[in-house]
Amino acid sequence: MIKQNVNINVDAPSIWFIFSAEKLLVPIEQPGPIVEAWNKLEFAHAYKEQVVQVGEHNGQVCYLVDMGNELIEQAGLELSHLRSLLLHDEMDIFSVAARAWQVALFLRTHRFCGQCGSTMQKIDWEMAMHCHRCHHRCYPRISPCIIVAIRHEDKILLAQGKPQKERNMFSTLAGFVESGETLEDAVHREVFEEVGVAIKNIRYMSSQPWPFPHSLMVGFLADFDSGDINVDGHEIIEAHWFKYDELPNIPPKFSIAGQLIERTIEEICQD
Repeated sequence: MIKQNVNINVDAPSIWFIFSAEKLLVPIEQPGPIVEAWNKLEFAHAYKEQVVQVGEHNGQVCYLVDMGNELIEQAGLELSHLRSLLLHDEMDIFSVAARAWQVALFLRTHRFCGQCGSTMQKIDWEMAMHCHRCHHRCYPRISPCIIVAIRHEDKILLAQGKPQKERNMFSTLAGFVESGETLEDAVHREVFEEVGVAIKNIRYMSSQPWPFPHSLMVGFLADFDSGDINVDGHEIIEAHWFKYDELPNIPPKFSIAGQLIERTIEEICQD
């Protein structure tokens, strides 16, 4: 549960997600969130009134401290991209960090009312910002995205966008859902727009929050129907059919892309 205006137990060790600009402050020797008592985080005390509780992990309370665009230099700590937690920690702590970043981004971008321009105020009993002049209220934005693994006999369709190219990785296709569009329609549209093929037998698998910037990834499996791969050249720059046991570098299994690929491989092997 997300709570604003919290009472901090200043002596108990807690987990702190402290953001500076778009990066997370992490211990140099052991990358991950800071685990410390509030009394020992003197550099953050100026932000005490802005602390937000963003959940718990292994019995410890997790807090968010957002220092905005101020770049912090602190002994024993370094600034690291949020994605670094994917390499050094479990998915559950990354999920809490993802929630913290999305809350920080929401509070940063809703200081003023988008309807009348007045200063927004935090709501005590829920995560929202309210304008007392025109009574416009805003909640954290969640952007639904589809992501789909496509199978054709014993092969999987995997693609590279520019971010994946930089990491030498191939992944499943994904894209934002448009206004007035069902999730299933979005799957058909995104696949055809990005690689030019038609699909069938779409079925839901699972979902996963993804904080880049505030997405909810809705995962599907699908079968190839017709068409030849023809990448759009903008979002997708390369795509191929890969045999299930001859895959390139793919996303880790704790990501929904990795889980979709793993499930597809399981279905191929069962058949």
